[in-house]
Amino acid sequence: MTAPEGAPAGRAETTRPVAAAHAISKRFGVTVALDEVSLEVTGGQVHALVGRNGAGKSTLVSVLTGLVPPDSGSVEFGGEPAPPVADREAWRSRVACVYQRSTVIPSLSVAENLFLNRQGLNRQGSGLISWGGLRRRARELLDAWEVDVDVRAPAERLSVEQRQLVEIARALSHGSRFIILDEPTAQLDGSAIERLFTRMRSLREAGVTFLFISHHLDEVYEVCDTVTVMRDARHIVTSPVAELDKPALVAAMTGEATGLIEPPAERPAPPEGATPALRVDGLGLPGAFHDVSLAVAAGEIVGLAGSGGSGKMAVGETIVGLRRAGSGTVEIGGVRPRPGSVPAALRAGAGFVPQDRHREGLVPDLSIAENATLTVPERLGRFGFVGAGRRDRLGAEAIERLTIKAAGPGQPVAALSGGNQQKVVMARALAGDPTALVLLQPTAGVDVRAKETLLGAASDAASHGAGVLVVSDDLDDLRPCDRVIVLFKGEIVTEMPRGWADHELIAAMEGIRDGN
Repeated sequence: MTAPEGAPAGRAETTRPVAAAHAISKRFGVTVALDEVSLEVTGGQVHALVGRNGAGKSTLVSVLTGLVPPDSGSVEFGGEPAPPVADREAWRSRVACVYQRSTVIPSLSVAENLFLNRQGLNRQGSGLISWGGLRRRARELLDAWEVDVDVRAPAERLSVEQRQLVEIARALSHGSRFIILDEPTAQLDGSAIERLFTRMRSLREAGVTFLFISHHLDEVYEVCDTVTVMRDARHIVTSPVAELDKPALVAAMTGEATGLIEPPAERPAPPEGATPALRVDGLGLPGAFHDVSLAVAAGEIVGLAGSGGSGKMAVGETIVGLRRAGSGTVEIGGVRPRPGSVPAALRAGAGFVPQDRHREGLVPDLSIAENATLTVPERLGRFGFVGAGRRDRLGAEAIERLTIKAAGPGQPVAALSGGNQQKVVMARALAGDPTALVLLQPTAGVDVRAKETLLGAASDAASHGAGVLVVSDDLDDLRPCDRVIVLFKGEIVTEMPRGWADHELIAAMEGIRDGN
């Protein structure tokens, strides 16, 4: 019996590098993206690649996957030189990257995505695709790698977790046993992350090697064998994870000794009896959450936490008008905006950072200044006219306030690193001096320094009188909060004041109460 395409062949017992980059340099104009960077990834390992946004990780991945040729240096796979850049099939058989932004085609089925441009024709040679054969090959591939997804399902119906597994299976079907995972956990909840890590360990035992890119340092220590740190386009250190503690890792990333993110100094207590900046009463959305009530005072930061399926993101999106509630009310500074209307929420005084900056947060081809001022056209001119000078001044102020690394306010946001793009989204949320600032996963996919800047901006907004709601399951995001409200399966189950212990909050998020 013939093994299915891309079937596992068992763990390779070798210390020979599966992939290696030797003294890679790359410039884009005057910008040095890589400065003689070297990297070796040993077979059968999970190798972490970490560094601040703009450190050069993305460019190195582009070189390792053959999308960008280096100006100097070389790439090898299994000790052999990399194929010519134009030979895409040869590259796909050696390396694949599963990006933070999915590359599956939503309108096609899982089977079609797995074998895109490799569907195979029927036996009659009529030039028609054998759909039955395609689905059978797809099922055999997914079964071989223990991926439980319906091959007939349209890709648009898949969860983020399922899309990632399909992309991994597609890479394996080309014969590649070296897979780069670019921020794979950025849009996953805690339980989905654990399932991904379990799948990675299983694949590693079957002979697959991973280069794992993440800004969540806890994940590096949980799933990785080796870690490489990049900073300012250079290789800084490669070390077994067990031999590099977290403070040393952060110091290597930032170039200075620094502690991990700590809660900021105490802010003044909100005045008693004041109108809440944000009030939610009996809010419900069928299938997501029900009877959610909370209030955020002016000058207060409140966290809304929960694991996958808790409904926390749906609550945040309903508050800012991205979803329409089935019941209950939302008030922003005493004003009830029209349900399900983002413009109405903005007029009432809301500012918000959406969960997905790529899909909901940015217009890539517009400049930093244009993106940062999209919600405040009234500040740019009178009678509907936009003053470019005024817009650029506001953009320059945002760059300075949030330390956005950019050439200037006219630079397109598509040219920025992920962390700097997230800062632009935050700048827009703050542009209208909001009464209520709602932040959905505000630091997803950014490095430690960018996290500090973004969370510092939220604390600064609270210090100037805004009520801030942080909706996240990232404990670092929740540390600046005065209190954290926890949802489980659509219901508020507890509230924790500042000073909570990590294990207590995680237990509450997972529905574990009183040790049960």
